[in-house]
Amino acid sequence: MIVMKFGGSSLADAERVRRVASIIGANRAKKPLVVLSAMGDTTDSLLEAAEKAVSGSVDVGAIETLHRETARNLGIAAGETDALLGELKTLLTGVSLVRELSKRSRDYLVSFGERLSVRITAAFLSKSGILARAFDAWDAGFVSDSAFTQAELLDDVWQAVPAAFAEYASGKDGAIPVVTGFIAKDRKGTITTLGRGGSDLTATMLGAALRVDEIQTWKDVDGILSADPRIVPEAHPLHEITYEEAAELAYFGSQVLHPRSMLPCRKTGTLVRVKNSYNIDSEGSVIVEARREAAEPVRVITAVKHSRLLDIVSTRMLGSAGFLAHIFNQFLKWGTSIDVIATSEVSVSLTVNTAQDLSGLLEDIRHVSDVQCHDEKSIVTLICDVTQSSAILAKCFAALAAHGINVQMISQGASKVNISLICDDAESDHVVRILHGAFFGTPHE
Repeated sequence: MIVMKFGGSSLADAERVRRVASIIGANRAKKPLVVLSAMGDTTDSLLEAAEKAVSGSVDVGAIETLHRETARNLGIAAGETDALLGELKTLLTGVSLVRELSKRSRDYLVSFGERLSVRITAAFLSKSGILARAFDAWDAGFVSDSAFTQAELLDDVWQAVPAAFAEYASGKDGAIPVVTGFIAKDRKGTITTLGRGGSDLTATMLGAALRVDEIQTWKDVDGILSADPRIVPEAHPLHEITYEEAAELAYFGSQVLHPRSMLPCRKTGTLVRVKNSYNIDSEGSVIVEARREAAEPVRVITAVKHSRLLDIVSTRMLGSAGFLAHIFNQFLKWGTSIDVIATSEVSVSLTVNTAQDLSGLLEDIRHVSDVQCHDEKSIVTLICDVTQSSAILAKCFAALAAHGINVQMISQGASKVNISLICDDAESDHVVRILHGAFFGTPHE
């Protein structure tokens, strides 16, 4: 068996649903289990509809149009689709009356995207001669805690999922399961959502619990690339990458798999493959626990823009332990996440996301320190073999110096697979191209 996960962009309209169906059909002999996200921008449309409902207006026009037109273009009955759209309208009417949307109601609302997606796709597969059955995640064994908007799956899932698909696994049931990603139910039967990377988590949990041969996540590129192809057109796919490297990529801007979604497959050693839905003959990239083949020192170069660099210097004789303890306690107090950091005895340089409100944090830190804030910074990260850091850094600095780029901060991750450099947002793309050219021999500006 295999698990095949398709994201929203792969299901944006009828034509893309047809493509997904053809890919599933081509893999029928491998006994696929399919996990789907909501179609296209449906989740955003649902949240926009919720905002309007809180203001007293019920409008599901965009959502109705997408799903009804898709069903019509695919030539499938719209009965289940219409029923769900009616349920959605009833929910939004209730929200418009109370003028409030709780986290619990938000999860219920957002679940309609995946529920509509699987019903349309399963119906079209069956119409095309590929027997399929839609599953809401809770009917597939997915039970979570009650932390709405960011629920965690319970250990029960490890036994419940194999029980739900026992007949399919044994061959008694030939209908391909098409399962909603991202959602679950708590023990009380209330719908929850799994937060960031939720659909990937559904896929990896399903695959790990069933001990499938591999988990496939289908995207629009040939696997995991050496850089963002929009920045570096010459970026090339990697044959394999480790879970640790993939986790660092996810933290630093690359949409591979969220680290939490890798936990189930790491537990069982289940292989994950990133495939291209527009080039199904490509082998894609595999994510493995430990590298099985020799690799170049630098694997991937990625960047995160719109960060804020804080330079913090002690103004009191606290000593290094007292100074650092005070600084980090303030970040804990204000719930502010740090991305990369470099320290000395009485100074710290670190980056945070500019979306975070830092006013209270900075006021507290300034009781014992001078703080300088620098906005519009980028974190350029090299996923690499840090045991070769001297050679890697030498090549980095030589290439950047040749183009007049000054690095403003450097941080080597404790994971031993990443080195991060800080530069201005305006230089970020250029820096990525320069470094990609230095390590992979491709042209840069």
